[in-house]
Amino acid sequence: MTSPGGSPATTPIGSRAEAEGYVAMVCFKHGPPRLFGVELEWTVHHADDPHRPLDAGRLSKALGVHAPATLVRGSPQLPLSRGALVTVEPGGQVEISGPAADSIPRLIEDTAADAAELTALLLDADLVPGDHGLDPFRLPRRILTVPRYAAMEHAFQRLGPHGPRMMCSTAGLQICLDAGEADQTALRWRALHDLGPALVGLFANSRRRAGADTGWASARTQATFGTCAPFTEPPPLDADPAAAWARTAMEAPVLCLRRGDTWDAPTGLTFGAWADGQLPGDRPTYDDLDYHLSTLFPPVRPRGYLEVRYLDAQPGDGWIAPTLLLTALMSAPIDQVLAAAEPAAGRWFPAAREGLKDSLVLRAARAVVALGTEVMDRTGADPDLVAAVATRLQRIVDTTHGRRAS
Repeated sequence: MTSPGGSPATTPIGSRAEAEGYVAMVCFKHGPPRLFGVELEWTVHHADDPHRPLDAGRLSKALGVHAPATLVRGSPQLPLSRGALVTVEPGGQVEISGPAADSIPRLIEDTAADAAELTALLLDADLVPGDHGLDPFRLPRRILTVPRYAAMEHAFQRLGPHGPRMMCSTAGLQICLDAGEADQTALRWRALHDLGPALVGLFANSRRRAGADTGWASARTQATFGTCAPFTEPPPLDADPAAAWARTAMEAPVLCLRRGDTWDAPTGLTFGAWADGQLPGDRPTYDDLDYHLSTLFPPVRPRGYLEVRYLDAQPGDGWIAPTLLLTALMSAPIDQVLAAAEPAAGRWFPAAREGLKDSLVLRAARAVVALGTEVMDRTGADPDLVAAVATRLQRIVDTTHGRRAS
């Protein structure tokens, strides 16, 4: 990675303005939308008792040569057969991230194969992947001891209970899409956010936490939004999303100061203040800035492409339905997508609390499903799979409650 001027990533940043310019440049890459990605994450449980605490040693043994260095120091972290890397989150959640694909059928085939391979590895150690976006059985407990997560946990604990829950108890489905041509990026950014409440409601499955009913359809969303508000909440939608995101990155707190063995950052230090010299004798580098961007967790995170992070993990192959739906929607005319999502646009908290019991979220979900299934054949997915997904989505919005609320 190099700075805008071509100097090494270790070059100190001269000012907040310089850092903002870099963020705006690298986080939104323009071009024809052609690549797709998906990242699957699961909580991990003992097969005989999902309430038992997860043991790092057992997980290490299960993953073997695929384990990341954060779990097993010096591990080669070999990819799975179709190319996905396995990573581990602080509470032992496992995630697979495969290479971007230029077709949805290839993305689904490769991801499904690697997911099956990971599941088999876990089963060999009497472990199983969870079925929900939030651990319904156990309290959050960090099993990774690396400095990054120790510093993040320390910073989040000062803000309330949601940070440790987000770090150690949540599991999400992430769908990655190109930002699109320069004249379409702002509309695609808005569409992904406007769709959020309807999709959160459609796929919410994380009502229980540590054995108790939270009262939220997606308590994972509750935990994520509450971790470090407002930076983990949906952003104001700006006409220039790159500039807005760059400002957000500068105003967000520094969670990890990678200096020495302890990475705790001074309380209240923002990256913008650090870039402007608030720590005498210690200027951040572009590598520090890239690392800072990796510690920000908004519902949609720009990383050159757009990483949709607001969906609960789904059981089994349930991830295919939201992946097909969202990619199909983003192939449709944007004005139609915005119109379908409009009844629930901005209703993130009602969607997370009530799911499809919120009448406006339900109305948007129905419109979104209708539009998405109408254009789903554009994804190139197998017609039988498209039909099965369409049937499943229609069943979700045609619940007893849904018919009464119409």
